[in-house]
Amino acid sequence: MIETIKQQIERLKAQGATYVDARWYPFEEANRLFMLNGNLKDASYSRESGVGVRVLYKGAWGFSASSDLSDLRALFDKAFDNARVAAERVTFPVRLAEKDAIQAQFASPCEINPFEVPLAEKVAFLKEMDSKLDQEGVFLRMAQLHFVRKQIVFLDSEGSQIEKQITEVFASMEVNGRDAQGVTHERKFRLGQQGRPTRGWESIDRELFSQHAERIVRELQELLVAEDCPKEDRSVILLPGIMYLQTHETIGHALELDRILGYELSFAGGSFVTLDDFGKLRYGSEKLTVRADATVPNSPGSFGYDDDGVPAQNNLLIDKGILVGAITGRQMVEEANARARRQIFAGSSGANRATSFYRVPIERMTNINIDPGTDGTLDDIIAKTERGIVLDGDRSWSIGSNREQFHFATEIGWLVEDGRKTRVVKNATYKGFTLPFWNSLSAVGDASTWELRYVDNCGKGQPNQIMQLGHGIPVCRFDNVRIGE
Repeated sequence: MIETIKQQIERLKAQGATYVDARWYPFEEANRLFMLNGNLKDASYSRESGVGVRVLYKGAWGFSASSDLSDLRALFDKAFDNARVAAERVTFPVRLAEKDAIQAQFASPCEINPFEVPLAEKVAFLKEMDSKLDQEGVFLRMAQLHFVRKQIVFLDSEGSQIEKQITEVFASMEVNGRDAQGVTHERKFRLGQQGRPTRGWESIDRELFSQHAERIVRELQELLVAEDCPKEDRSVILLPGIMYLQTHETIGHALELDRILGYELSFAGGSFVTLDDFGKLRYGSEKLTVRADATVPNSPGSFGYDDDGVPAQNNLLIDKGILVGAITGRQMVEEANARARRQIFAGSSGANRATSFYRVPIERMTNINIDPGTDGTLDDIIAKTERGIVLDGDRSWSIGSNREQFHFATEIGWLVEDGRKTRVVKNATYKGFTLPFWNSLSAVGDASTWELRYVDNCGKGQPNQIMQLGHGIPVCRFDNVRIGE
């Protein structure tokens, strides 16, 4: 199969194609299990395979994909024909940043293949967790498992051949209850890195899940008798369960280069960032350093090589508050440099990815991480907060179309008075404008507060593509933030 793909790539090159690549998925399989109030509502398995082909001709892309591999020649010809048609209407000819020809392999760390674990064992785990969630005050309880395993072979006309084996494990629990006014409240736990070096079935740690099951039930019970969050300005201390979303929506999406260039405006929105901002925009306070780090072990945002064949990188985005980088692929960096009439980007940051063989690669977040700070533990930060609120859990979110503002509802809040946590409050929300908010960052927790959270449902692109990634974030405090509205 690999030799046949190589022959087709060379054939199109000989016919005048500037560049050709192919992504062959020998297989991609997924397994989902969902339990609701002790009843197994979903136990599904899917498997697919196919090839996606990109052709660059006279500055225009052509793409074609199929799961029918009986006529690869026709599949490649279709992609070339699409490029020829597009070339007649191209307004900004595509150029690709330079890269090396790479022959490599990558496998995400996995000790126990989750697809070899018996279904009965997976169901027994869900049943065990459900029994721990079945407590007073809980009227709705959910537990779910989601496994993905895929093999990808990337080949291009520049001489690259990269083979990847990716395994993903996602798991979560949730409890819901109603307060005296009949309003529903929730607490969740989602599996993240949890300090583990691998992400196979071994990630499903019964003791870990049992501890968090007890915690989220206890916190839900506290919520159901809590008073409403006050409407006022306070310092907000964001735990990783909401800090990951703040980072995702107001840094990650805002710094995807295709958004900055306007390519997502009709669907997922744009960005307030302009090409003139790089190297001088004060995005946040001096305590803020952010990286797009696709080299972190054991994360869905770490994949070895992107779908342009560029190695995964640790790319600095914000350096002590100053915007210095973006989430980029080979095409967009060339266009950005041309539009800016200066070299902003030296090359691709290795962040071009597609959700499957039948979608074209676009700039996607990798692991968008905030460096730990020097302001101590969570307790240290609370002790130095006169009037604040500790927030955790994502409940709902609203984002400006260019990521310039936001409003988040959280699952739970704890008021802070004179350096002490006092009481739980429900319906806790906060809002702000992106740049003033990040510039109000006054404390960043140390490495003990840093957690890597998984995201398995990031949507972008048209047609929509769902991507998996991670966020490594510490506890952070922001001052003078409006809450409760």
